[in-house]
This record gives sequence, structure tokens and C-alpha cells, in this order.
Amino acid sequence: MYSEYSSTHRRQQGVSLPGLLTWSVAIVLVAIFGMRLIPAYVEFAAVKKVLVAIASDPDLRNAGSREIRMAFDKRASVDDIKTVSGSDIVIKKQDEQIVLNVSYTVTKPLFANLSLLIDFDAASN
Repeated sequence: MYSEYSSTHRRQQGVSLPGLLTWSVAIVLVAIFGMRLIPAYVEFAAVKKVLVAIASDPDLRNAGSREIRMAFDKRASVDDIKTVSGSDIVIKKQDEQIVLNVSYTVTKPLFANLSLLIDFDAASN
């Protein structure tokens, strides 16, 4: 009976306290990074969507840079884009098509004096 108990005891495995704490810290760090990064990437996708929409808009095909920038600002206010404005956009015309480009940097604080610096480059093509 003693040998049966010890062999059963040896086969049982579980998570130790140090292992549990290590995995908990890893999960918390991934969650913090996710909560900080996801909004920046969602806003980047919105900026890209607005640039593509403006570049493909037939009403703005012959518009000047002022009208294009105003159109971006209007759409940005609807999509809640705050990191980029119409004055940040680089406008080029290639083969009678408008190409819009914007480069910007987002700084997201993590904790204490540690921050994430993310560079974005969105284009309409």
C-alpha cells in the first residue's frame, strides 16, 4: 500500500507557485501591451481608410490641396482621428490620380518612465 501511494503521488503534477506567478506576470504584461497598442493600430487603420476614401473620391479628383485637407479633417472628426490632421498629409498627383501619404509617431506610456514609440506610415495607394 505504501508503494502504491508513493507512485501515485509521483505521477501527480501541477503548477507550482513560482510557475503560477511567472505566467501571471507574463499575462499581465501582454495585457498591458495589448491595451496600449490596439487603440494606436485601430486609429492607424482609420487613417488609412480615410486616405483611401479621399483618394478614390471622384468629387475630389480635381480639387486643390486645401479642399483635400479640409475633406480629411471632416472625415477625421467623424472617425475620431486625433493624431493626424489635414496639414500633416503629403499630397501628390500621379497619372491624374491623387496619392495621399502621412507619416506620424505615437508615444504610448506603459508604466513609470517606460513608453512605447510607434512609427506609422499610411498611404492611399
